[in-house]
Amino acid sequence: MADQTNTWPKLAFENWKDTLATVHLWTQIVGKIRLKQMPWLNHSWHVTLYVSANGLTTGSIPYEGGVFQIDFDFIHHAVHIITSASGVARVQLYPRSIADFYRELFEKLESVNVDAYIYAAPNEVDPAIPFALDETHKSYDAEQMHNFYLALVKIHNVFTKFRASFTGKCSPVHFFWGAFDMAVTRFSGRPAPLHPGGAPHMPKAVMQEAYSHEVSSCGFWPGSEQFPHPVFYSYCYPTPPEFSRQPVKPNEAFFSGEMGEFMLLYEVVQRSDNPEDMLMQFLQTTYEAAANTGHWDRKALECDFTRFEK
Repeated sequence: MADQTNTWPKLAFENWKDTLATVHLWTQIVGKIRLKQMPWLNHSWHVTLYVSANGLTTGSIPYEGGVFQIDFDFIHHAVHIITSASGVARVQLYPRSIADFYRELFEKLESVNVDAYIYAAPNEVDPAIPFALDETHKSYDAEQMHNFYLALVKIHNVFTKFRASFTGKCSPVHFFWGAFDMAVTRFSGRPAPLHPGGAPHMPKAVMQEAYSHEVSSCGFWPGSEQFPHPVFYSYCYPTPPEFSRQPVKPNEAFFSGEMGEFMLLYEVVQRSDNPEDMLMQFLQTTYEAAANTGHWDRKALECDFTRFEK
C-alpha cells in the first residue's frame, strides 16, 4: 500500500482496468442522481463529484426532506447515503455487477425516503449498456482502487493550489463521472465560437453550453484501452494555431496532435524527485500557452494571495 504522506502511488492501467471500468459506471449512476436533483449550473458544474477525506462525494443535494449526500468510501469500500432527516444507508463495494449495484443503491435510497430517478444508461462510453442490464462489468480490486484514490488526493491538492492564483472565473476542482477525470478550468471572460460537439452519448447542446466561453482547462485522466496510461492533460478552447508550438514544462510534456492538447504521463510525475513541483510547472506553463496565444488579459485575471499565508 502506498505511503499516504510522502509518496505518490504507482498506477498501472493494466493492473486495474477492469476495476476502473466498473467503478466508472458506478460513479455515473451516482452522478446522474446529482444531475437530476440539482438545478442546472453553467458548464454542467452541478453534475460533478468531489474528492473527500475517504473517496468521492456528491456534496449536499436538495430533496423534499432537506438535503442528502452520497459518498464513495475507497478506504472502507462502501457507498454511504446520509440525509439531513437522520437517514443513513450503506452499499458495500466488492466485485459485483453494475446491475446489482444499481438495484441495491436505489433500494437504499428508498429506505431513507429519497425519491430519485435517472436516465439509466451511461454517457460518454460505448457501448452504453443500460445499468439494470449490465452484468458484464463486475470487477473491484480494493487495493488498486485505494491507490487511485490516494493519487486523486495528491493531484487534488496541487490543482487546488494552482486554482488559487486566478481571480477570474474558474471552476471548482471537480471530478467528472462522464469521462472519469478530475479537472479545473479557467475562463478568459469572453464568449467562444459554437462548439461542434462530438462526445459519445452526449447531447450537442450540453457540450456547446459547456464550451460557451473561452477556456484553459487542465485535468487528470486514468487512461483507456486505446491509451493505457494515466495522464495529465491541458487544452484550450478555442485553440489558436500557435498553441501547440508554445514551450511548456517539464521537458517530458508533449503535444498530442490527435487529442489537440498537451499531455504529461502520470508515471513521469510520480517518479520525479518533486512530483508537486513538476505538476505545477505543467499546469502553469500550459495555461500560459493558452493565455498568451489567446490574448487573455492576464493582468486582470491573475492574482497572488501568498502574502496572506504568512
